Amino acid sequence: MVTSAAPDIFGDARRRMVERQLVRRGIADPRVLAAMRKVPREQFVSAEQAAFAYADGPLPIGEAQTISQPYIVARMAEVAMLSPADRVLEIGTGSGYSAAVLAEIVTEVYTIERLPRLAERARQRVTALGYRRVHVLTGDGTLGWPDHAPYDAIIATAGRPHAPASLLDTPASNWVQSGSAKRLAGAQAEAGVMPRTAHRVAHQKA
Repeated sequence: MVTSAAPDIFGDARRRMVERQLVRRGIADPRVLAAMRKVPREQFVSAEQAAFAYADGPLPIGEAQTISQPYIVARMAEVAMLSPADRVLEIGTGSGYSAAVLAEIVTEVYTIERLPRLAERARQRVTALGYRRVHVLTGDGTLGWPDHAPYDAIIATAGRPHAPASLLDTPASNWVQSGSAKRLAGAQAEAGVMPRTAHRVAHQKA
């Protein structure tokens, strides 16, 4: 939910990003594509980086962290097979962009960021843009957010080679695991999906 009344000067760039970076690479879920067309990525980077917001790659957001490539954000959301009524736990808030995209698709997003400055900036951004159903917690994402479990999906955007055992114990319907953002963006993206009984875990490098 974007509530800003300012002119959308990045609208054309956003639409080109969806067509050239997402659709051409096989992203097909209409809800994911609609969310990516709507969320103003330029609002989640610094003013100096805004002109590059829709470039086909990550951008720095401070604290030695990055906002993920648009394709990675879209691919993670698509692989998680989200539904409108879902409640999602995201590990690694970063800029808050991925949480905003998820909030356009599902009913509730709980997101955890270990770095206090990033968490506060993300909280301010999603609040300013009207994402009332995005809840940001500053803390250790590997511990999950059990107060709001169970979740319909858990998406780990923080860079870890494997989901920690403590997180695997968090009740969730859908999990997707991948080795890295590079693998997800490549031709072998499907190889990153590993079955865990009837579940899937979404995991990428930030």
